[in-house]
Amino acid sequence: MKKNQTNWLSDFDSKMESRGASLKTAWQAVKFLFVSIGITVIQLILAAFLPLIFDSVTAQLPAFLQSVFNPNVIFDVSTQAGAEDFALYAPDGIMTWGYVLPFFLSNAIANIFGYIENKKRTFKSDAPSYCFIIYTVVLVCLILFATWLQGRIYGLLSAVEISFLTDKLIRVICSLASGLVQMAVLFPIEKFVLFKEKKENTEIASPAAELDTEK
Repeated sequence: MKKNQTNWLSDFDSKMESRGASLKTAWQAVKFLFVSIGITVIQLILAAFLPLIFDSVTAQLPAFLQSVFNPNVIFDVSTQAGAEDFALYAPDGIMTWGYVLPFFLSNAIANIFGYIENKKRTFKSDAPSYCFIIYTVVLVCLILFATWLQGRIYGLLSAVEISFLTDKLIRVICSLASGLVQMAVLFPIEKFVLFKEKKENTEIASPAAELDTEK
C-alpha cells in the first residue's frame, strides 16, 4: 500500500511538472502546507512533554532575549494558570530557560522534520549539507521574530474592546500569525535558495565539438 501511494504521488508530481512552472510551484506550495501541518502537530506534542524535563531549569535569560520573551505578555496573570506559570517561569519578572528551552526545542525539532520532508518530497532536492546550517540560522531568527510578533499582536488586540475577542482567541490569532510568517518566509527560501533546482544543460553542441568527441 505504501509503495502504491508513493507511486501515485510521484505520478502526480510528474503531471504537475509537465504542465508548467506555475502549476508545479502551486503543487509544491500545497505539499509544503501539509508538511507545515505535520510540523505543527509535532510541535504541540513536544511542547506538552518537554516542560516535564526542563521545568526545573531556573537560570534567567540573557538581557538580549528578555525583551523578546516578556512574561507580562506571554502569561495572563488574571487567571490562576497564568499566575502559576508566571511564578514558575518568571519568579523575578524575568523569563527563565525552563520556559524557553521547551519552546525553542519543540519548534526546532518539528522544523527539522519539516526540512527533511520538504527536501525529500516537496522539492526533491539533493542540496548540500551546508544548506541545513543556513536553514538553522534562518529558523532561529524566525523563532525570535515570531515570538516578538506574538507579543506585539497580543498587546494591540488586548487594547481593542470587542466582546468576542477573548484572551484565548487572541492567543490563537497570535499563534496563527506566527505560523503564517514562518511559512511565508521558509517556502521561498527553501524553493529558490536552499533547494534551488539546477538548470539543465540545454546547449546544442557545435559540429566542431561533435567531431572532436568522435575522434
